[in-house]
Amino acid sequence: MKNKMRLVFITIILILASSMFVQCSTKTGNPSAKNPKLKVVATTNIIADVVSNVGGNLIELTSLLPINSDPHTFEPTPQDAVTISKADVIFINGLGLETFLDDLMKNAGGQAIIVSVSDGVELRTFSDSKHGHDEHGHDGNEGEHANHESGGHDPHTWMTPKNVQVFVDNIEQTLHDVDPTHATIYQANAESYKAQLEKLDVWAKNQVEQIPVEHRKLVSDHQSFGYYADRYGLEIIGAVIPTYSSSAEPSAQELAELQHLIEEFEVKAIFVGATANNVLPQRLADDTGIKIIPLYTGSLGETGSGVETYFDFIRYNTTAIVEALK
Repeated sequence: MKNKMRLVFITIILILASSMFVQCSTKTGNPSAKNPKLKVVATTNIIADVVSNVGGNLIELTSLLPINSDPHTFEPTPQDAVTISKADVIFINGLGLETFLDDLMKNAGGQAIIVSVSDGVELRTFSDSKHGHDEHGHDGNEGEHANHESGGHDPHTWMTPKNVQVFVDNIEQTLHDVDPTHATIYQANAESYKAQLEKLDVWAKNQVEQIPVEHRKLVSDHQSFGYYADRYGLEIIGAVIPTYSSSAEPSAQELAELQHLIEEFEVKAIFVGATANNVLPQRLADDTGIKIIPLYTGSLGETGSGVETYFDFIRYNTTAIVEALK
């Protein structure tokens, strides 16, 4: 009889302890069986890293684009359609970057909320005279390579921590609206991450200021560093592919004009994305006698690369640019 009473007593204690654990888990933001995690999809792994810093362990996060993939040339798989169909929220960059998304959404169906994280960013256009050399006819918005897909707006908004702070606000507000139970946690995560981004922005600015003013000139494989250059006082001389998409091809005349600009402005290096085709940039570097410097543009690096987070991404690129130009 005593053993039975002891067993009943232990069972009651376990039930009470389990109930208290569930209540505590809910208060601290750990999802319970009654509150399953939000299924969140980010188109790029860069956006996914930012989302993870806001959503934390409250969300089930998937990135469509694998590491070292190019957003401009990405082709989704049937599994991506399945992922999309099950999502509660999809975070995209917008501005014509995800050209694959319309067909993918049609095939996948689903009822996900789609949010462009770049909404609210002060956009730059390829036709702005301050972003090119109109007197040389190389303003980056001419001929067949004009950026028709995004109405002339540069989609590479993630290239500065200042812009990514806007991403964070959009992500936090969306998660707040979809999952108000954990709104205070999302808000706290967002505020903490934005403070870190502010410090990263100041660090990048201080690093670029080490480059002599006359050497602050950029040539890249395609037009991906406009926001970065605007933010930190660099001058874009031109790009091997004078459009926002790395999948386009330059004409012989455009390459000849760029070679002339490199020689005229004594440019020190061509900066090439890690996922880009280096054939044309290498040919141009050989012809002008300057260096090829690899950078990360549309993707984070693989595990062990040292570029596994957005912070690593900005630090790596900034350090590489400063070392090459100063």
